[in-house]
Amino acid sequence: MSQTTSIEEKLAALPAATGVYVLKNSKGKPIYVGKAHSLRDRVRSYFRDEAGHHKPPEMTRLIADFDTIVTSSDSEALILESNLIKEWDPRFNIRLRDDKTFPYIKVTVAEPLPRVFVTRRLLKDGSRYFGPYADVGHMRRALRAIKKLYTIRSCHYDLPRQAPPRPCLDYYIGRCKAPCVGLQTEADYREMIDEVLLVLQGHTSKLATKLAERMAEAASTLEFERAAEYRDILRGLEEIERRQLAIDPRGGDIDAIALVRDADDACGVIFKIREGKLLGREAHFMGNVQGETEETVLSAFVARFYLPQQEMARELLVPAEFSDREAVETHLRERTGRAFNVRVPQRGLKRELIQRAEENARHLLEERRLVEGAAERRAPDSLYSLQSELNLERVPRSIIGFDISNIQGADPVGAAVWFENGEPFKNEYRQFKVESVEGVDDYAAMQEVVGRYFTRRVEEEHRLPDLVLVDGGKGQLSAAAQALERAGVPDLPLASLAKREELIFTLDRSEPLRLSRREPGLRLLQQVRDEAHRFGLAYHRKRRSKRTLRSELLDVPGVGPARQKALIRAFGSLKALRSASVDEIASVPGIGQRLAEEIAAALAEVGK
Repeated sequence: MSQTTSIEEKLAALPAATGVYVLKNSKGKPIYVGKAHSLRDRVRSYFRDEAGHHKPPEMTRLIADFDTIVTSSDSEALILESNLIKEWDPRFNIRLRDDKTFPYIKVTVAEPLPRVFVTRRLLKDGSRYFGPYADVGHMRRALRAIKKLYTIRSCHYDLPRQAPPRPCLDYYIGRCKAPCVGLQTEADYREMIDEVLLVLQGHTSKLATKLAERMAEAASTLEFERAAEYRDILRGLEEIERRQLAIDPRGGDIDAIALVRDADDACGVIFKIREGKLLGREAHFMGNVQGETEETVLSAFVARFYLPQQEMARELLVPAEFSDREAVETHLRERTGRAFNVRVPQRGLKRELIQRAEENARHLLEERRLVEGAAERRAPDSLYSLQSELNLERVPRSIIGFDISNIQGADPVGAAVWFENGEPFKNEYRQFKVESVEGVDDYAAMQEVVGRYFTRRVEEEHRLPDLVLVDGGKGQLSAAAQALERAGVPDLPLASLAKREELIFTLDRSEPLRLSRREPGLRLLQQVRDEAHRFGLAYHRKRRSKRTLRSELLDVPGVGPARQKALIRAFGSLKALRSASVDEIASVPGIGQRLAEEIAAALAEVGK
C-alpha cells in the first residue's frame, strides 16, 4: 500500500517538462528508458489505462517504480536517452543486434605528429575517427591507399618526447621522412595529415586541384623530384576516385539512411556520399522492434548509430518523418557549429538514393534471417513493397485470399488460397459451401467463410498468415474484421481489394489506398485476388453442375437417391453423363441396361 501511495505521490509531482524517464521493476532494475516532451503526460499514461504508449501489457505489469531526469531541450533528452539505453540495455527497449564492434580508422590529430591506424575502441582523446566500417575490406583498401600515397609514421613513439636517436628502416626504404629526428618539419608533416583527412572524408577532387597547383609550381621552379611526388599522389587519388561509385553527377556531401523491418528484427543502412560519390556503407541490426511504430524505430536508429559519428555531411536524408527530427537537427547544428538539415526526399535523385540504401538493408536483413533460420527463402521485393505500402510490422511472406462466388444467390461458395513467398501454395487451398446465408448477401457469406476458416485454424493450432486479403470493398473488409474478432485473432493484418479501380481498403485508413498499376505490391495482391476468384468460381461451377444433374436425374423413372448418388460419383457432371454411352451408364453399380437406355433417352430429350 505504501508503494502505491509513493508512486501516486510521484505521479502527482511530475513536471510538465521535457526529459527522460526510467521505468523500473520491483528489484529497482531499469526495464525501459524513454524520453518525452511532457514527462507528466507520458509517465502517467503507463499507470493509467490511456493510449499514450504502445508498450506490451507484460511490461506495464512489471513497472514498480520510475525515475525522471529533466533536460533543457528535446535534443538533450534524445542524447541522454541514447546514452542510458547503451549503459543499461533495458529489456523492453529496441536492442542493438550487432554482436561485434566494427573497426574505425583513427587519426591522432591531438598528437604533434599524428598517426593513422585501425582501432575498434572509441575514446574521447581528441582523435578523429572515420567509420565504423561494416565492410572491413573497403576500410583496409582505403588505409593501404593512403599509406602508399603518404609517408605517415608507423612507430608508436610519443613524439617529440620519446624521439629515437636515429631513423628507423621505414626512412631508408622511403615509407617515412623521419619527422622523429627532425628530417621532416612538423609543419610539413601536419600539412600531409590534413591531406589524409581530406581523403578519408572523400574530398579527393578538392585535394587533387590543390596538388595539381603544387605540381605545376614545383615544375616551374625546377624542383622535379617534388613535382614527381605530387604527380604520384595525383595518380593514386585518381585510382581511389575510380573505385568510388558515382551516385550524384552534380556532386555534394550527403548522408542517407534507410530502414527495413521484419517482425522483431530491423536493419538500417547509412550511405555516405562525398562529392557525389559513395564513400562507404554502414549496416546495423536492431531487435525487439515488434510493436514499435516506424518513426520510433527510425528515431532510435538515428540516435544510436548516426549521432555518435564524428564525420557527417551537412544534410541527412531519411525515408520518413519522425518525431525527433527537429531535436536531431538542433543537436547537430550545436555540435558542428554549422547548418544541418534532415530531409525526407519525395522524388528525384535523393529519393533514389534512399531506395538504393533500402535495397541494401533489405538484402542484409534477408541474409541474416536466412542464416539464423528465421526464414527459409528470400522474400521478393514485392513483399517488402507491400509491407511498406500497408504499413505492416512483418513482411507478408504468407498471404491468404478469400473470395465469394454465387449467381443470383444460388449455390454460394467461398474459396481461400494461400500464397507463400509470393507464390501459390496449393496444399493450403480451401473451398467452402456457404451454409448460413440465403439469397444474395456477400457480406454475410464472407463473414461465415472467414470465421469458419480461422476458428478451425486456431483450434487446431495451425500457422496463421501474415496478411489476410478479401475481395471487395469496405463492406467485405468490415465483415472479415468481425469474423477475425470472433475467431480470436483480431490483430491479424487485414486488407480488401476492390475491382475496377483497384482500391485497397484497410482498417487503419479512413480513405482507400490507390497504388500505381506498376507497383509490385499491388500486382501481387491482384494475383492473390484473381487466384481466389478462379478457385472459387471453379468450385461454384462444379456445385451448380451437380445440382442440375441431380434435378434432371430425379425426373427419370426408376432413379432414386441411391442411384442418383452413384451416377454423380461416376460421372461428376451433367455434360459427362450426357456424352456417355449406354454401356458406360449401365456399368455403374445398380444401373442396368434397360434403365441406362431410359436415362440416356431422358437426358437427350431434355438437351434438345
